[in-house]
Amino acid sequence: MKMLVLVPKVTGRVIYVFDLMLKQLLGIDFDLTTDAESFKAYDGPKLHYGSQRIGDEPFVKAVDLLFERHIHEQSFRTVDFEGTKAPYAVFGNGNLMPFDVFAASFFLVSRYEEYLSQVRDQYGRFRAEATWMYENGMLLKPLVNIWSVALGNRLQSVYPELVIKQMKFKFVPTYDIDAAWAYKHKGLYRTLGGFFKDLAAGDRENLRERHQVLRGKRKDPFDSFDFQFDLQKEFKLRPIYFILCGDYDTNDKNISIRKTAFQSLIKTLGDYADVGIHPSFSSYLDIDKLWIEIERLSEVLHRPITKSRQHFLRMNLPRSYQKLIELDISDDYTMGFASQAGFRAGIADTFRFYDLENDMVTNLLVHPFALMDGTMRDYLKLDVDASSALAKQLVDEVKAVGGTFIYLTHNETLGGEKRWVGWPEMYRKLIEYVYQ
Repeated sequence: MKMLVLVPKVTGRVIYVFDLMLKQLLGIDFDLTTDAESFKAYDGPKLHYGSQRIGDEPFVKAVDLLFERHIHEQSFRTVDFEGTKAPYAVFGNGNLMPFDVFAASFFLVSRYEEYLSQVRDQYGRFRAEATWMYENGMLLKPLVNIWSVALGNRLQSVYPELVIKQMKFKFVPTYDIDAAWAYKHKGLYRTLGGFFKDLAAGDRENLRERHQVLRGKRKDPFDSFDFQFDLQKEFKLRPIYFILCGDYDTNDKNISIRKTAFQSLIKTLGDYADVGIHPSFSSYLDIDKLWIEIERLSEVLHRPITKSRQHFLRMNLPRSYQKLIELDISDDYTMGFASQAGFRAGIADTFRFYDLENDMVTNLLVHPFALMDGTMRDYLKLDVDASSALAKQLVDEVKAVGGTFIYLTHNETLGGEKRWVGWPEMYRKLIEYVYQ
């Protein structure tokens, strides 16, 4: 049964957010109309989205955001709503919700505020601490999912015959391969440089470890791939690996993809999982470098590369996504913060990238991740127990709305040595918690 939605004007933004909120998250098929008379005559479930209520049908009072085409500073009031806070509070009798749920969702999912603020960290990344969600203590909640559930409940209370889709929780483990090995396959000059660096620093432990690994007396501390494969087999996981294929640089220190051992590893990963590109730090906004890196990975795997996650999560909206689209990348997994856990776009589900600069929806699918190992260990300074508790909290939030929980970790972390002691065990317990 289709729902008819009355709107004052049909725009790209209106179509986009109603498709996300009603069709994708609630499973409600709908049509949009600007004809008030046909709306009144319609004998089925209806929703009115506009500035002033004209009948008894469910009504969401609209602000201007979805009817604009330009980008400008936003001014809105924040309202408390069922354990969350929401922007674009509206006032008056008969409102289905005390805020414009469609404008609020569009504001978060489009990352509207990232086009306005120039607050950046040392790597040129938009800072989590500058978001409306962080400032209001909402970054750990998948707000758009929560609001869609509330919207569906309210619509169903008016139209009991309306069927609401029950979303199913999913878990997607992802791995960034920034450096496949700590010591092995580095080549003569890098290996000698490592030895001299350890000598200069007086780091005897590193010297001993490096020597033992290179002589085959000890496993490389970054080589946690067998552990990963065992988990994938035991829990029937289908993870995604993102491979750094850039040239050696200050922030790009993976093994050269020309190395036979690295190519062999990549092919093995491709047998166990999906593989995507991990665009290098130095390819940031450089489409020619990015194309070269994608081609390198494609040649090793003998198949097109369609998935991507930026190294260092270094992303600029909309240019980073525009360049990925130019190079036929269909799915991006960068949407998340390094310094804070939670939901950068306020949602725990895949959504299409809306290019605000060109005011149009694109075919690029954005897959937001909720948590990264380095966020907990390096930014939030959490120990293993506190990190486990935070991870479980986020899993519970996503399970409650039937969303998708994407976790980002590294092969170095799962090696479990030095700063990562105890983390492989934490990761296994997290997976067990996900599936219990």
